[in-house]
Formats: sequence, structure tokens, C-alpha cells
Amino acid sequence: MGRVEAVIFAASEPVTRSVLARVVGRNCNIELIIDDIRAELASRPYELVAVAGGWQHRTKKIFGDAIHAAFGTAAGEGAKELSQAEALVLMCIAYFQPITRGELSSFFGKEVSRDLIGVLRAQDLIASGPRSPARPIPM
Repeated sequence: MGRVEAVIFAASEPVTRSVLARVVGRNCNIELIIDDIRAELASRPYELVAVAGGWQHRTKKIFGDAIHAAFGTAAGEGAKELSQAEALVLMCIAYFQPITRGELSSFFGKEVSRDLIGVLRAQDLIASGPRSPARPIPM
């Protein structure tokens, strides 16, 4: 049980069943081990959660205000919800990168505004890359 908890604690991503099986052996019932760890963590400020096909340590939601206070941010501050247009443009950029604003506009069939791109840049969700060779710098 200690080895499983140590591996999950040290991992930066959710730990899958196959990784845990290498630690404790294929014949071990991983669900029972996870249940035992969860029982031990019941009184702690963090818990073991199933996420993305694996397990990960997470702080319990009830301690969110304390964490935000400790790091100088109010709950929800800095985390702005994206509009549907912003989310769609961001997804398109992530999928097709590198992509120009003009290419985004052709993809959506309407102009993608500089303001929308500016909002995504201001939130550090996108960054400018090198100029596209399709559009040389005017001289």
C-alpha cells in the first residue's frame, strides 16, 4: 500500500493501473489497495481520485479558499471562463498550430478579430510565433 501511495504522490500525472501493477505485481487487487489508501486519507485535506484513466492525489475542494488565501489570490481570481468563440478559436489553434489569423478566419468562414486573439494572448493561452512564410514582411 505504501509503494502505491508513494508512486501516485510522486507522479505529476495520473498513474495508470499498468504502472501500479509493475509496482505491486499483476496478481494484486489494485482497487482494494486504492480503497485502503482512501480510507486512511479520509481525515486528511487531500484525497485520492480517479482521473484520466488513473489515480492522482488532489486537495479536497473544501480547502480551496485556504489555498487561494495562502497564495494571494481570491477564489476564482485569474481563472476567467472562456466564451464559446474564444474556446473554439483556442481549440483550433491547438489542433492546427502553427496557424495564422487569416487561416483561422477561413476555417470559421468569418473574420476572427484581433481583439479575440488579444484576449487569448493576455491570458497566456497563446503566444506569437514566427511570421508565416506565406506572408512576407513588407519592405
